[in-house]
Amino acid sequence: MISAKSKVSPGLTLVSTPIGNARDITLRALDVLAGADILAAEDTRALRRLLEIHGIALAGRPCLSYHEHNGAEMRPRLLAALAEGKTVAYASEAGTPMISDPGFDLARAAREAGHPVTAAPGAAAVIAALTVAGLPTDRFFFAGFLPNASGARRAALSELRDIPATLVFYESPKRLGAMLAAAAETLGADRPAAICRELTKKFEEVRQGTLADLAQHYDETPARGEIVVLISRGDKPKISESDVTTALEEALRTMSVRDAAEAVAAMFGVKKRPVYQQAMKMSEDRRDGDD
Repeated sequence: MISAKSKVSPGLTLVSTPIGNARDITLRALDVLAGADILAAEDTRALRRLLEIHGIALAGRPCLSYHEHNGAEMRPRLLAALAEGKTVAYASEAGTPMISDPGFDLARAAREAGHPVTAAPGAAAVIAALTVAGLPTDRFFFAGFLPNASGARRAALSELRDIPATLVFYESPKRLGAMLAAAAETLGADRPAAICRELTKKFEEVRQGTLADLAQHYDETPARGEIVVLISRGDKPKISESDVTTALEEALRTMSVRDAAEAVAAMFGVKKRPVYQQAMKMSEDRRDGDD
């Protein structure tokens, strides 16, 4: 019979925990939590509750708090344990470590000290939200939490405006209305979006609409619980052939065919090959005209 202890990888294991429903935990995560020499968690109360639900005893093992306010103090202790050959499991409060989570500095320090760092993957709110939101998932950009200040929030949204992917944010219920209003103003009022609230929990809700509609709804009806905001990619402006031709004519006055094609393709965000072929033809026509 293989003991739980033998199933724990050497070094530091980053353990994903459920984002709501306690049954959304992997068998491997349970093995790691049962067998690690030392447990560390962003919220030890949440971890102890999870262990209790799944019948895992601490059995005298340390269960240490590790968060953004005590990381500098706690890291040396955990690194010393790793140096002694002990196995350490770090669990986020909910979801996957490293995703809007204070465990980054611990994992980086462990890796720099030469200790193995592995993951017991599992639930992540960003992935759960993408799964149910009904927006494109072939490309997405996770932006975490936006700044609190309104000016900084708008500036951050402006930087994300033209990213050709679904944008994903974590947001607090108190700031949701203001965030959506800023997004509608900065990214476009008609841009499709979705609000995923309390994922995997009893009152799970997914609300879809335009940014303007959602901003109005949550201004009138304040939200509660854990929230993920998803905003669909922006539509690329339509580029006419005449726009490309005009830009190439201007570029060819001072650039080689190759450089002009590269510059114009980059300007409009289009493939270089057809632009290069058009530039070649325009250059040849110009030479023929001069003859």
